[in-house]
Amino acid sequence: MPRPLSKIAPGWWDYTTLDPELLGDAARLTATDLAELKRPGFEVRIIDTLEEFYLAEALEYINAWRQSTSDNPVGICGPIGPTEQLPLVARLVNDLGLSLRSAHFWGMDEWLIEGRAVSHDHPLSFARADRELCFDRIRPELAMPAANLHFPTTEVSEYEASWSGIRCAVMQGGQGEVKHWAFNDPVRRTGQFADAPPSPEIYWELGTRAVELHPLTLVQNARTSGGGNVPLVPTHALTVGPRQTRLAECVSIWHPGVHDNPFGMRLTTLMISKGIADSAAPMSLLANHPNVRFTFYRGGIGTCEAEMH
Repeated sequence: MPRPLSKIAPGWWDYTTLDPELLGDAARLTATDLAELKRPGFEVRIIDTLEEFYLAEALEYINAWRQSTSDNPVGICGPIGPTEQLPLVARLVNDLGLSLRSAHFWGMDEWLIEGRAVSHDHPLSFARADRELCFDRIRPELAMPAANLHFPTTEVSEYEASWSGIRCAVMQGGQGEVKHWAFNDPVRRTGQFADAPPSPEIYWELGTRAVELHPLTLVQNARTSGGGNVPLVPTHALTVGPRQTRLAECVSIWHPGVHDNPFGMRLTTLMISKGIADSAAPMSLLANHPNVRFTFYRGGIGTCEAEMH
């Protein structure tokens, strides 16, 4: 039986093309149900306050970098959304006197405009945000060497090579409304994917690359970063690949309830818990990763009950 067309963008794959029964099961989940979806290889945590939530997120950086030595360098791959943890990371490094001389950091994404990655001084640059919110705030004697900061650029080979020989303790991120991590969006419904989205096996082989963003991703980024000004948002970006994601010892996804909605957070938790991997909801592919952790802010979990506003 053919899969339905997307209710968001009929020329694309996305979570609205999934089995309606699965979507209904997700909508019925309570906060208690979410916590019970943990299984071996998939941890689910719920944190009661935003202060503790972002502190715990920042501590993932600290705990990863503490493991790093000159003969066994360790890094973390980090997001731009959420960002509230980044100033906390800098403060913890400074207050603890933690030297980052052997530590590494990989940025997840960068915008593409007219086929080129934006420069680090561009106002939209993710690398610029990482530096201004975190790395430029760290005391010089503790700071990570510039060569240990890795950001995607138009020629992705250097970025991909940086993953060789360095242990990635954690890949940390959020979840977008189209159910992505980084900018690993669903693909257009065309060509070899006209009748079905890429299989998990095909999607997991994708490396760091240029991607066209799903229309829902454009709307989300306009909402969270541009006051709703969709024309401001670039249509393409560079993103860390699933192939690099497989190298991370842990994939840690943080759900403050801002970037995705109550339904979306429930859907991917259910899919990963039940081992349902479908690239129409790319986050669900983490069902095939051996160590995934979802952390929720309790106040952001919300409900999926109908409520008129």
